[in-house]
This record gives sequence, C-alpha cells and structure tokens, in this order.
Amino acid sequence: MLFTMMCGASHDSPELKDFSKLRLRAQALGPQRVGVVAAEDDVALTAADAALRLGIAIPVLIGNERKTRMKVEALELSALIVKAEFVGADDSALVAAHMARDNQVDVLLKGHLRTDQFLRAVLDNKAELRTGRLLSDVFLYEDRLAGSLRLVGITDGGLNVSPSLEQKKQIVQNAIEVMRSLGLARSKIAIMSATEAVSASVPSTVDAKALTEMGEAGQFGDAEVFGPLALDCALLRSAAQAKGIAHLVAGHADCMVVPNIEAGNLLAKSAKYLGGSQCAHVVAGARVPILIPSRVESVDDKLNSIALGVIFATRHF
Repeated sequence: MLFTMMCGASHDSPELKDFSKLRLRAQALGPQRVGVVAAEDDVALTAADAALRLGIAIPVLIGNERKTRMKVEALELSALIVKAEFVGADDSALVAAHMARDNQVDVLLKGHLRTDQFLRAVLDNKAELRTGRLLSDVFLYEDRLAGSLRLVGITDGGLNVSPSLEQKKQIVQNAIEVMRSLGLARSKIAIMSATEAVSASVPSTVDAKALTEMGEAGQFGDAEVFGPLALDCALLRSAAQAKGIAHLVAGHADCMVVPNIEAGNLLAKSAKYLGGSQCAHVVAGARVPILIPSRVESVDDKLNSIALGVIFATRHF
C-alpha cells in the first residue's frame, strides 16, 4: 500500500510532529470537499482516493469527465467510482475557481495542468478568491536534526521569485498562519540568509533585520521572528551556541523564510530528495487553500498535502 490506513483521530494533540499525525488530525476535521483540477492525473487521483477512504476528503473531480472516469476505472479506484463527484468541464481551472468562490469546494488541488494555468484562473478577479494578501507556498518536511521528529516549514520556494521586504512581511504572516493551524501557538520563524552578520552587501540580511524588528514591535502577533540565520543556526542548537546566538528561534526554527525562490526550491527539494522526507505544501493567502504539488511528487506527498489543505481550511483563529 502507498499509504497507511489510520483511524481513531483525535483533537487532543496540540502540535503535529509528523505526517502520520497530520493525517490523523485531518481525519478528525474532515471530510472537506477537495476540487481536483484537471483530474485526469494518475497520482492525484490515487491520492484523492486515499483521502476519501481515510475520511479526509470528498473529491470533486473537475475536467474531462470521460478521460477521468477511464483513468479511475483503469486504476481500480473503487472508492472514487462510488463516492466522488465528477464535474465535466472544458476549462477545469476556471470552473474550479468559480466552484471555490461559490463554496462548492473547500480546497483546490492541481491535477494534470501547469501551475501557471491553474493560478491564472484562481487569481482572476471574477473568481473572487483574492484576500488582498500575497499568495505564498509553505512547504513541510519531517526534520530529524534535533534528535526527534518534527514538521518544519520552508517558504516561499514556489511562487514569489524575488520578494520585496513588504512581500516578505506577508510571506511571514502566511507562514505563521499555517504553522498555527498545525498547533504551534507561538511559532518560531527564522529569516534565512547565508550569514548571521547584517551587511548591505548581502541584502537578505538587511531585510532579515527589518523583519526581526517588526516582530519585536509586535507586528506579527504571537510569534517569534528572528534573523538573519544561516541554515545550521536555524536548525541546530549546537551551531547557534557555537556562534553565540542566544534567541528562541536559533536552533529551533519551526519555519524558515528564504530570501528568494531559488533558495526555497533548492532547500525544499534537498529536504525531500537528499534528506529522504515525505512532504506537503499549501498556498496560503487566498480564500481557500490551494495545493500545487509538483508532477514528480508521490501519492503519499499529495495525500499529505490534501491533509494539510483540509487542516488549513478548517482553522479557527
């Protein structure tokens, strides 16, 4: 089996430490209606079937209905055949965006189409899914560096190429919101760079200092925001101690805010492929959670993203 069936979900666990607990929390909060856009995708359909059987999601399969049904039957996804909703659409992204606008789906998952095609429809003014906040992608992986398993975030390696200071501020706000949905009442947000020394020759360190000052002034609410931090000092207490960095975030980061999309993409893929972790990620900042998994992500990765989307969709704070 590509995923583990679980039951007996509970609301008792305040903080989610790994993906098995993430799925359990989603079971307790679900099912939510997940619109799979351009649904004729083998991996997305298999993940949607798994989410349905776990009680996490009610899949709404949007796209070429004939092709989608043929895929479902060929993959022998019996739960989808019986319980999923099939929505025929020539422009699946547009239809899905309007369904989200009209509260007919709670989460949007990208299927067999390009991310830019998907987001163009979601961000169209007629879809009314914008909130006025920047959209940013928050990636989760299972970190083991501290000796115990925990979920750590990386943002934004998916959408914003070279964010300005104001955009980074919104990326931090989105990250705090996602981490809070995972049970972190006061998340530790590390503002990343290549060095801890603030220097005009490394612009990301100047932005990191500014964001730290915003946090100290209370602009991010109940969260610890600190930087600049290099990767070792963000995740390893021993590294932070060796460099004399005494701050709650140093060595204990819950989410790392990278300076640009290249850094975020490389860091996230290193955690997944070099570190061997499963992953999940969600785009925050819109009216509904948006899931834009890579085409090479596994069924388990996409199932984790569905679970994260369901948790984020049902947040109350």
